[in-house]
Amino acid sequence: MIDNNKVVDLLREIPDPSTGKDIVTGRRISNLRVEGNNILFTLMANTMDEKTKAQLNSDIYAKLKNEYPDAEIHIHMNRVSNQELKDLGGSLPQIKNIIAVASGKGGVGKSTISVNTAIALSQMGYRVGLIDADLYGPSIPTMLGLKGQRPGVKKVYGKDKLIPIEKYGIHTMSIGFIVDEEQAVILRGPRLSGVIKQFITETIWPELDYLVVDLPPGTGDIQLTLVQTVPVTGGLIVTTPQDVAIADAVKAMNMFMMDNIKIPIIGVVENMSWFTPAELPDSQYFIFGKGGGQKLVDKSKSSLIAQVPLVQGLRESGDSGIPAAYDKEHPLYTTFMEMAQKLAQEVSKRNQNMAPTKQVQLKT
Repeated sequence: MIDNNKVVDLLREIPDPSTGKDIVTGRRISNLRVEGNNILFTLMANTMDEKTKAQLNSDIYAKLKNEYPDAEIHIHMNRVSNQELKDLGGSLPQIKNIIAVASGKGGVGKSTISVNTAIALSQMGYRVGLIDADLYGPSIPTMLGLKGQRPGVKKVYGKDKLIPIEKYGIHTMSIGFIVDEEQAVILRGPRLSGVIKQFITETIWPELDYLVVDLPPGTGDIQLTLVQTVPVTGGLIVTTPQDVAIADAVKAMNMFMMDNIKIPIIGVVENMSWFTPAELPDSQYFIFGKGGGQKLVDKSKSSLIAQVPLVQGLRESGDSGIPAAYDKEHPLYTTFMEMAQKLAQEVSKRNQNMAPTKQVQLKT
């Protein structure tokens, strides 16, 4: 007797040619049923050339025949439309939520927020990934203590796939793992887009609850490539309280909210909200002013996810490669854990009250 659950388990051992994960996780299989001695299912064959399709068909047939030698195996190869493919989850169907961390200008601590958000979510028990999409200034390898590390490579049906580096419970990719630390990254246009697409479609990401994407400042090619390649769950805007940061952050926020993009704003993180010296832990000095984060919240009709004070220990944790959200003794550990908890709550609300985001179609 053929066990339907066993068939599914066997199919999970077959790698997906696009992602390197398995074809069940990649949602390649549909309409699976067992009828007596017959195993029948549909295999979605988009993104495959004829050689890959033939090899995959052969591998599936061999895997099932090895377990059930007398079975009759019926595989219907199906190609869905590009829009149907996007509706199925696009390039990363194994990832539940993709959070784009954005800012209007540099120097507001966006990468610090991205790293500590990812680690705090992991500390809460979520499965988390992190993409360092700031190709010109990749700082995440330093913040995670991974300088000089290189991602693994796995060949899947003749094509090389990158394997993210895992540390502190999160899986991460950065161009800083690929180029030398002091090497200038000189890319523009299609080549910038190509690197981001490689991090998304040519990297073997595991099943994740959250993929945090640390974007560069502004509203350029990388931001547009991201929203056109994957369905982004929402944007997290990072700013400091000062007016000049707010003015630029509004532009980043408005890009997500454009009619032809329509990605919801999950919330705002106000970084460097006040300065607290180590010797005066109860003191607050509002060096950059007050209320900037709330202004963005009001404009985006979202939530203030956190106000993160400026403390020397946060800079030190980033330089040392031991993020604050991983160190329970750090003065901002509780701040980041509360930030992650609020973010998860807002994402849950967004998913309950709004339809899933689809990949953006932009006419140029």
